[in-house]
Amino acid sequence: MNPRRPNYWEYIRVEELLALQGGLEGDESQLRDDEVMFITVHQVYELWFKLLLRQFTTVRNLFSGPRVAETELADAVHGLRRCVVILRRCVEHFEVMETLRTREYLEFRDKLTPASGFQSAQMRQLEILLGLEDAERISLGVEGSYLDALRDHDGKPSPASARVERQKRDGPSVRVAIEDWLRRTPIDGVAADEPSAEESLAGFTEAYAQAHAREVDRSAHAALVHVGSADERRRLLERYQREKDSLTRFLGGSAEEGGPARRRLRAALLFILTYQDLALLAWPGAVLDGLIELEQAFTIFRQRHARMVERVIGRRTGTGGSAGVDYLDQTALAYRVFRDLWAVRTYQLRASAAPALQNPAFYGFAVG
Repeated sequence: MNPRRPNYWEYIRVEELLALQGGLEGDESQLRDDEVMFITVHQVYELWFKLLLRQFTTVRNLFSGPRVAETELADAVHGLRRCVVILRRCVEHFEVMETLRTREYLEFRDKLTPASGFQSAQMRQLEILLGLEDAERISLGVEGSYLDALRDHDGKPSPASARVERQKRDGPSVRVAIEDWLRRTPIDGVAADEPSAEESLAGFTEAYAQAHAREVDRSAHAALVHVGSADERRRLLERYQREKDSLTRFLGGSAEEGGPARRRLRAALLFILTYQDLALLAWPGAVLDGLIELEQAFTIFRQRHARMVERVIGRRTGTGGSAGVDYLDQTALAYRVFRDLWAVRTYQLRASAAPALQNPAFYGFAVG
């Protein structure tokens, strides 16, 4: 007996999907085109968020193991690139929303109150899974936490709040998993668990600091040629000295900077990005580039969201009582997860200025 062959509309569940745009009335024939568009676009966003959550989880799980194979790093880079493409499509969807003129939106906006896009549980899940901490969150400008906003109006748990609570229990985050992996990076051919690991780390950071200081002095010399007054020269020299001192603090391992674990993480970031042309560091370097691209895409998404909202409703208070555009602008600036990865951009060197590797053969680099 031949198995029944599926139809496209059965596999995609088209009929069920097209029956979901009825809004609160449950009947889209009772709605204007503008409201059906509004509902549809937000449903599309939630589907994209679902895919992002799956991909984030896959990447997180990959880095959670005690060892990550080279082939798995290729899969991680592919997954990160997919996430970037999805976020770019999400940004483009704001153009559809901007076809909604202010007076048209105001025709049905009041019926949404106190519902808000802030109640997107999947967006909160994405933030948590990526590694945003509760202490880093910006207040909505209304009473209660972001978790309270996900509960039903009577304060009882909702499907949205349950979803987010489950995500909070499902650790580690992408950031934590990747940072643990980075701290295992062999520096100058010495693994983190070897007896000479600290000596190797200290040797690399000292050599890097010296190379960085030479580069800063080189830049300062070039800048001073164009400075006339003694006061200007003094201010400029102080500025370049602060740049050198900044790297010292960044790699110092003080309690304020996060201690020895943070020091090794930051050194690993600099090490990989400095020598990522070497065979064994190529894929780790691609992972770091993918993470930067992902967070940049997320930041652009937030910024574009704010401009869309401002264009449609100006600076009104949000339907959920939030500060509206002001809140969205603040999150676009503040919600960074991979802060150290952004910070190392300040300290990277030209390839020709980098300190020589002590054990290049370890990384598959042919000498001579």
